[in-house]
Amino acid sequence: MMNLPSAREVYQKIAANISQVIQGQSAATRKLLAALASGGHVLLEDFPGTGKTTLAKALARSIDARFKRVQFTPDLLPSDILGVSIFNQREQEFQFHDGPVFTNILLADEINRASPRTQSALLEAMGEAQVSVVGERRHLAELFFVVATQNPVEFRGTYPLPEAQMDRASIERASALARVVLPVPGKSSSNTWPPLASAASSLRVAADWPCMTWPMLAAIFW
Repeated sequence: MMNLPSAREVYQKIAANISQVIQGQSAATRKLLAALASGGHVLLEDFPGTGKTTLAKALARSIDARFKRVQFTPDLLPSDILGVSIFNQREQEFQFHDGPVFTNILLADEINRASPRTQSALLEAMGEAQVSVVGERRHLAELFFVVATQNPVEFRGTYPLPEAQMDRASIERASALARVVLPVPGKSSSNTWPPLASAASSLRVAADWPCMTWPMLAAIFW
């Protein structure tokens, strides 16, 4: 059973750690952590360069989790995400090479730039924490959290996410994509965005990385 005081303390510690890198994002950070605690996933929506990638990296560093990033492009294939079996001539057998989906926190950057076929490769992983490759079922890590980002649909080279996929955007389900719209920089004096170089430097030199480990997080929330 979740200990509320401990959960509140953990939330405050992680949120404070993330705020060292991204300022003015308390609402987005709260929703991001709520999705993580509930076993869901997050879709961040905004224009390029507004800190979506940095926010995901800051979360991974804060809980000492493995982090991988996939840049979605129109020519990306499902095997580029899930992995592929390659024939080993010396051993005379196929060997499976893990794709980036085998991690703790996966950043699916600009997910709506890829074709619907490639986007759908993540559905089984998000819903059941497993992937099926060449007829074999492979389980993912105990902590598997997808942070997907998408550009506005009016941008060139984007594919609207299918309705069937967007219907899963409920924070209450394990396969959820909780939609989080980041505030536009400059609309409020509280939204201060460090330059990209400054944000990258903050990720490298922040004194409190990590402030929590994901096994400790799992013991509290799950």
